[in-house]
Amino acid sequence: MTVTAAKPSEETIKSFVETRAAPTYVLGRMARWMSKLCPVTVGLGDKYAKYVSQRIRDVASSVGARVNSDPGCRPNIEVVFTTTPQGLMDRVRQTQPLLLGCHSNLHKADELARVTHPIQAWYTTVSQDMGGSKQIDVGRCGINGGTKLNVTTDAATETGGAATVGGSQLVLPCAFVVHVSGSRAKDGLSSGFFNVLIVAEPGKLLDHEVGALADYIAMLALSQPASLDSCQELPSISNMLAPGCASISNRITDGDLAFLHAFYKLPEGNFLAAQRNYVRYEMKNILVNDTPK
Repeated sequence: MTVTAAKPSEETIKSFVETRAAPTYVLGRMARWMSKLCPVTVGLGDKYAKYVSQRIRDVASSVGARVNSDPGCRPNIEVVFTTTPQGLMDRVRQTQPLLLGCHSNLHKADELARVTHPIQAWYTTVSQDMGGSKQIDVGRCGINGGTKLNVTTDAATETGGAATVGGSQLVLPCAFVVHVSGSRAKDGLSSGFFNVLIVAEPGKLLDHEVGALADYIAMLALSQPASLDSCQELPSISNMLAPGCASISNRITDGDLAFLHAFYKLPEGNFLAAQRNYVRYEMKNILVNDTPK
């Protein structure tokens, strides 16, 4: 007996890409790990906690993400299993609101801290310019300081991130200096992850084996979905906890891996449309044209 798997259409791949990776608040780009990732898992027995963290590392390494090999590395992916997820996020809201992700006001912080799914992730992102300088995307004026600009009737000269010719000083509290290419096709700005917090409520996940949960969490740790409730036509671990999906997978799929391979090959500094086009093209090569990764 020969089984032939149907190859996905271009529309199926396009839909997957557009719902699998959300644009960031500041730059409007798909974010990924640019720095080395370091996961830690708590709230499970030691054996299972190590398994989940190692699974994130293994999937990340297999798709080209950079992994910190130091066993004592400072975690930037925290996976927390807890019976009181909302209590945990209320404490995060009060003591470490940066971990909620980019928000412009206190009301938005309250919304972000709300737990709505049995497994949920919060993403703190950074914006990086073409020179490699990074700024955490906090979203509130004044938190990152600002830019001081010396203004005269003559042309200002930039030195070390500010204009330094004499004259009156203009303070821009919600701005920071970035270096860009000036090209309309590619400006040199990129979005990346600074921290990912993933919270799981074990009492609502009893029907799922730890292997399936680890794969679902690994996908969350490596890319930020636009929605946790979107059913993918392309087979995906993302469907596992989305309500009403016709097709459910209990492991990370070829489509998921094709997306992550393409995602972590993205050239730096492209606009969102170019990013999505690149990922679609690479996924089509892998899934339809059978081009090696």
